[in-house]
Amino acid sequence: MTRSKSRGRRPRKGRVYPAPAHSARLYVRVRREHIGLFRFLLEAWDNLALFTVVDRLRGVLLLRFSPHQESEVRGFLAAAAEEMPLSVEYDPAGTQP
Repeated sequence: MTRSKSRGRRPRKGRVYPAPAHSARLYVRVRREHIGLFRFLLEAWDNLALFTVVDRLRGVLLLRFSPHQESEVRGFLAAAAEEMPLSVEYDPAGTQP
């Protein structure tokens, strides 16, 4: 039994970017009881970024993401801000949402 080529893997939609040399990052502050909610919202956005809890008592998170997806990450942060209070504490690139 042979498989036809039409049943194979679908080509990707959209532009394929080259692998970045480094990750972009943002420090975000949320209330510590909202860290779990932030995680679930980020997972719902197809794991757009990875985050690490820098200070669990103050709710400081470090977001790492691919530089070419910065606009999508900022869109996620705007949407998450409607669900919980959050702020971008430190932006190494110097741009605020």
